[in-house]
Amino acid sequence: MIRVCSFLSILVTVCFSATTSAQIKLGASSLATYVDNGGEPAKLNRIVEEAFTRMDEDVQLQVLRRAFLGSALSAGQIDGEFAFIDLDHKKTDILHSTPYLPLKLYVASKRPNVSDINVVAQLRDSRIAIENRFANTDQIRAIREVKWSRNPTTFDAFRQFADDRAPFLMTSALLIDEFNRLLLKDNEEPVFRSAAPLIEGGFYLTLSDNNEANAQLIERFNATIDSMQTDGSYNRLLGLSWLIKDVNNDGVGDYISSKAVPHQMEKTALLQAYDLDNSQPGTGSLFIIDGTEYHSWEEIETIIDKTTPTMRNSLLDPEIYKKIVRQW
Repeated sequence: MIRVCSFLSILVTVCFSATTSAQIKLGASSLATYVDNGGEPAKLNRIVEEAFTRMDEDVQLQVLRRAFLGSALSAGQIDGEFAFIDLDHKKTDILHSTPYLPLKLYVASKRPNVSDINVVAQLRDSRIAIENRFANTDQIRAIREVKWSRNPTTFDAFRQFADDRAPFLMTSALLIDEFNRLLLKDNEEPVFRSAAPLIEGGFYLTLSDNNEANAQLIERFNATIDSMQTDGSYNRLLGLSWLIKDVNNDGVGDYISSKAVPHQMEKTALLQAYDLDNSQPGTGSLFIIDGTEYHSWEEIETIIDKTTPTMRNSLLDPEIYKKIVRQW
């Protein structure tokens, strides 16, 4: 049985354990739709929780303010991070998993010509709204070409962008997608984004490099994540119909999905597939449905239920963003 508990103190803690207190304590700072402690959608919480459940390991996920995360690690109050972003320099005394979810930062604009932008240098002297979670990283601090308009939360960054106090917004592809879902549901024109991500990184699990057990745990986590990415679990946890990953290491990206998620059974839907490893699909791409391999679109058309084209709701809270959307 998984026990879920929460309490308020300096930290807000979400606990997951079987029948006893958690043995592995992991921390992260809040990030909308990725990391959360209050019951809101949280992709990374769900991925890590499911991975540790499959590993038959008890885990305690603590959501801390960013200022307290480093001190909790230094004091040994937590064993590692579950949402480390490699836009910060990696420390040599820390074990890092393989990246279990990409972080693709695009620049967004209300104007469609933003699609002409594919490098940061094209934004020289521009003012760009950005969330502190991204701005306070080693890689972005080093970018001097642009004027960063820092914001404490995702909502503040989107609000500054929506109010035209900054003509551009830099945020993740998945957050842009969630915001566009709010706009489209209200019959508003969506946000446009650059042709390619301008900054790329990934989310990692980290543990202290002080015992062999941690190294083995990282290896088991990597293997579990690899299975989850290819058996349809990631589609379900991320709410995405199609993912791309080179499953058989032949240099070609393969399409991954699950019967558990809704599909618009048109081949053009593959153009919206989210890439997990930067591989490119081609004529040799496989179709992996719930872990089973198929070799053509025609094969999977017969096994996936066709649905009336619908768009799932945004993972961003519509009540919180209501004023932004109505003034769009």
